[in-house]
This record gives sequence, structure tokens and C-alpha cells, in this order.
Amino acid sequence: MTGYIVKRLFTALILLYVVATVVFFLLFLVPGDPAVMLLSSGGVAPPPEAVTQLRQEMGLDKPVVTQYVAYLDRIAHGDLGSSFQDHTPVTQVIADRLPRTLELVGAAALLSVLVGIPLGVISARRMGEWPDRALKWLTGIALSVPVFVIGTVLMLLFSQILGWFPAGGYASFGESPARHLQSLLLPTLTIAIGFTSMVLRMARSTVLGVIDKDWVRTARAKGLTERKVWRRHIVRNSLGPVVTLTGLQIGSLIGGTVLVEYVFNWPGLSGMLVTAVDYRDYPEVQGVVLVVAALFILINLVADVIYPILDPRARSK
Repeated sequence: MTGYIVKRLFTALILLYVVATVVFFLLFLVPGDPAVMLLSSGGVAPPPEAVTQLRQEMGLDKPVVTQYVAYLDRIAHGDLGSSFQDHTPVTQVIADRLPRTLELVGAAALLSVLVGIPLGVISARRMGEWPDRALKWLTGIALSVPVFVIGTVLMLLFSQILGWFPAGGYASFGESPARHLQSLLLPTLTIAIGFTSMVLRMARSTVLGVIDKDWVRTARAKGLTERKVWRRHIVRNSLGPVVTLTGLQIGSLIGGTVLVEYVFNWPGLSGMLVTAVDYRDYPEVQGVVLVVAALFILINLVADVIYPILDPRARSK
């Protein structure tokens, strides 16, 4: 297991290097000069002298290769640079916003797993009956509706009509725990509805793939109760693919909560990325992409480590 983890960590470093290189050079293909965009005001073009001076201050006047080497050197020393907009260190901005995005994604993932797996097992056990048909119908609708539509409907229903929760915004937990939880609930539900549907369908599919296996029939032949058969032999051996799916989806959600954070005015990492792209703030874009990629790789590494624990058959592969 240790050798496997070391190998995966080495692969992760290579992937991070590839991501860092790709995002660095792709930004130079995006139309728009950061210096011009920062100095432009009211649609009036800035003086060329001011643009030239600002480009020198930001280091954009140097050859691309020189900038790339300096960029890799900063990353190797844990420095993501400073924002072009206000010269704030990118690591500080990310450190302020990342916990909010992780909280949102983590709450949605926890809710999806706690609800999706039991419902998936129920759907598999009652295959072809009305609970199974109802769950398939509901998950089909949930997966087909865009996340911004779900968020808008939830906001309209629970904020505008019922008035139970705020329509958006953010309050820190230390400032007001109740207000914080209220502002967290609707965006969490918006993400969790589609996520729960995926977990439910994967759990149902894997349970149906295990339910007729030889070891399940053997367990029943030994006289084990049906509850023990399901808990020890069916559900446990079905969780591996669900864990893998959850890990992949959590990694994707970290960088894919842009619309949810925008709809609910949640000050997370995705909103920062959109603003950085608008202003061609290269250090912020590069920093966010690298952090998201690192988290995606880390989460999938954890999922790969958990998989053999849940499914002993995977240890010999």
C-alpha cells in the first residue's frame, strides 16, 4: 500500500506540472492585455506610456520563456504570485475563499452520500416496484434540470414565497451561526439534488450487480439473517464504485460551483476565478486552477486508498 501511495503521489506531481504548464501558456492565447484592461475606464483607451509602464511592473514585457521559468520557480517555493488587480498575495486570497467553497461542496457531498446510498439500496431491493419507479423518475428529472434553474426555483420558493431562508449572501459562523447555516442550506441543496441522484443511481446499479453473486447465495445458505447478508455481503461490496464516483464528483464540484456561487452570492473560489478571468489576472487564474487540480488529485487518491478497504478483492489487483 505504501508503494502504491508513493507512486500515486509521484504521478500527482507530474500531473500538477502539466496543469501548471498548460494553464500558463493557454492564458497567453486569451484575447486581451491585462495592463490595458486594468487601466481602461469608461471605455476610454489608456495612454500607451501607462500601459508600457504597467506591463513592466507586472513582468509582462519579458520573453514568455523567462516568465515561464520564473513562474515555475515561484510555484516550487510555494509562491503563487500577487494579484494584478490589488497586489494581494494570491495564496492569501485563496486561503480566505477556499474554505467557503470546501464547506459548500463538503456539505453537499455529505448530504448526497447520506441520502443517496440508502435510497439506492432501497431502490435495488424494491426493483420494479413503485418505490423504484418513483426514485428513477425523480432522479431523471433532477439530472436533467440545470443547476442554476434548481437554485433559482429553490430561492423563489423558500426565500421569496415562504421567507424561510435568505436569498443569498454570506455570514461567517463566528459572526452568526444561525445566519451562516441559513445561508448555507439553499446552495447546498442546489448542488446536492443532482449529486444525490448520481450517487443513488450508482448505488442501485452496483447493488444489483452484487445481489446475485455466489458469495451472497452462500451467506444465505449458511443461515445468516437477511439483514446481515445485506449489510456484510451486499452493501459493503457495492460501495467501492460509489466511493470512486463520489471522489471524482467532489473534485469536479470544487471547480464547478461557479453558477451556484453566483446565484446565491456565495464568496467562494469559483466566483474569484470568474473575476480573475474577466480582468486577465494571470496569477489568480493560475493559482486557483493549480489549487483546484491539487485538491482533485488528492481527493481521488483518498478514494483509491479507501476502495481496497471496502472491497478486499481490489487489494490483490
